[in-house]
Amino acid sequence: MILRKKNFLPVSNSFSTRKILCAVWFGFICVGNLLGQPGTDSATFLLHKFQQQIGKESYVVKRSDRSVTYSIDFRFVDRGMAVPLSASIQLSSSGEPQSFAVKGRTSRFSIIADTVTVEGQKAFIHEGDSAYTKSLSSISFPIAGFSPGTVQMLLIQYWKTHNHPQSISTLPSGSVSIKLDGLDTFRFGKSRLILERYVIGGLIWGNELLWTDKSGNLFCLITNDAEGDKLEMMLEPYESLLSVFIDQAAKTSMQLFTRSSKQSILSPTIIAIKNGDVVDIVNKKKVKDVVVIIRNGTIESITPTAQAKIPAGAHVIDASGKTILPGLWDMHAHFEQAEWGPAYLAAGVTTVRDCGNEFVYINAIQNAIDNGKGVGPHIIKAGIIDGKSKMSLGIVQADNKNEAIGAVQRYKKNGFEQIKVYSSVKPEVVKAICNEAHRLGMTVTGHIPDGMNLIQAVDSGMDMVNHIQYVTQILKKRASNGVIDFSDSSNIAALEFIRDNHVIVDPTLGVYEMIFRSLDDSITIIEHRFKQLPGPLQSQFANTGMPPTEAERMKGVMTGLKATVKRMHDLGVNIVAGTDMGIPGWSVCRELELYVESGITPAEALQTATIIPAIVMKKDRFYGSIEAGKKADVIIVDGDPLQNISDLRKLNTVIKDGKIYNPVQLHRMVGFDVN
Repeated sequence: MILRKKNFLPVSNSFSTRKILCAVWFGFICVGNLLGQPGTDSATFLLHKFQQQIGKESYVVKRSDRSVTYSIDFRFVDRGMAVPLSASIQLSSSGEPQSFAVKGRTSRFSIIADTVTVEGQKAFIHEGDSAYTKSLSSISFPIAGFSPGTVQMLLIQYWKTHNHPQSISTLPSGSVSIKLDGLDTFRFGKSRLILERYVIGGLIWGNELLWTDKSGNLFCLITNDAEGDKLEMMLEPYESLLSVFIDQAAKTSMQLFTRSSKQSILSPTIIAIKNGDVVDIVNKKKVKDVVVIIRNGTIESITPTAQAKIPAGAHVIDASGKTILPGLWDMHAHFEQAEWGPAYLAAGVTTVRDCGNEFVYINAIQNAIDNGKGVGPHIIKAGIIDGKSKMSLGIVQADNKNEAIGAVQRYKKNGFEQIKVYSSVKPEVVKAICNEAHRLGMTVTGHIPDGMNLIQAVDSGMDMVNHIQYVTQILKKRASNGVIDFSDSSNIAALEFIRDNHVIVDPTLGVYEMIFRSLDDSITIIEHRFKQLPGPLQSQFANTGMPPTEAERMKGVMTGLKATVKRMHDLGVNIVAGTDMGIPGWSVCRELELYVESGITPAEALQTATIIPAIVMKKDRFYGSIEAGKKADVIIVDGDPLQNISDLRKLNTVIKDGKIYNPVQLHRMVGFDVN
């Protein structure tokens, strides 16, 4: 998630063995003079976010007759904020863990202070301010999530020496699974680098990809940080191979779900959905008791049941008592890991606009989905461009007209439909980006860069704006209480400017609700199915929010944000539903619930996640509504979202491109505990 960085509070955080070893040994010999011998006493990894190098992790080893101690220094700077962390882990000479200590930051806004001491079959644990003793299983290892990566390297080595157990208990809590998934060959200069590829599950939500040599020495780790963003570690001499590893990680991650989903996805030539009520989203009404015929992934007809003829051989879905709607859109996604694909579909989201990602990664993800080698929604790509500063994000940066033109052209050439401007772009460069994007038939969205306001950005050519905060920043507030005065003539003029210039806004209200919530309140107020989330996601979101006194002060701000969304809607401003990540998939439903809370009708809220985004992205010829001739992106829910928007959560069936998905099976694929 890109927005929430500034606001979130701390989060605790059938191979032949002989062939494998021979192949890896060959690769290891080729590069041994660069890496050093097995058991090297030090190494440095370069850390990256959005493929931009932001820091380093290094370790030094001290050995004695009885133990081996790794001292680890992990630190980076993310958009101007330092994130330092130190750790040490002591192992016996046979590789058994004896102690582990980690202290510092795991992201800009998350901290950790844990120690684990192992004595026999007991572990003495200090986790933050708490201390306790834990009895151990025979296979246990201390680790602290995704960082530092050195400990994951040692975890792999421990797994190997313990005969590849199916699961390893982790300390302070949890468990992990490790799988040797294959061998990958990389070209490095004139040499071949052959590495073992591992999939680790349980440390973060979903899978991490990790590559080692035959001795378990780490080369690359592709993971996610405590803010939900991709984080990559690359052994320093091999930095030039990072983009190759990112591409391989994306393909491998998507293939994992393709393998596991083959038995659960139905692909009939003809589908007949009978006895259901279809939502005519364009006219905001329900058409009762119809039969929808889908042939070869396209909607063929919508006919009253009494008049309908179901084709022979059709796969029939009985939708009695159910509502049939167009698939949902998330207009502010960050597809940071493969798990988002099944999670989106499981929530009824069949299209997302990715608002800024790693160039190589999102291209690989999209190609995998589009070519049937991955599970996920349609992806519309918005390529991110930032300026050059201490606060910059990513490696696509432009500080002058020529750099701006080159960046836009590169995105266009690679199938991106939109540009996303980020916060450090200079005002004069914003105009250059917009001019080139428009010349190439692209639109421009994004943050309002520092030194500009929304009106200036729109005058420079921006077509769309991410986040409601950039709207409220140009509105006057009553000095006494900070409430927005919508009767003020300047506020009326500002909102009419947005409308008259056809500016599209994705408010991301759910992000602000999560930021502003009191940590004393149950998070089930926001998401009642919270306990069904995978453990790592529960840990992340349970500690997201504010102390009660601060949250109380922010209630008025949240009220103002919702009121602004309602006022824009009433004026005719095009609003599109976007989440900026949030709780995977389910946050789309929450976003629409918040629109209804603001005073927008359920039908109007549904339009923000269906037909309106299809129109503004010029996809409405084929998507956004249930009409003959359009692509079969359809969801079936129990209940009636036109009466109760929360009935969207009662998802029964998802159809994307004529393929039928079971939401429960999709959720289970990515670790959700659903029935």
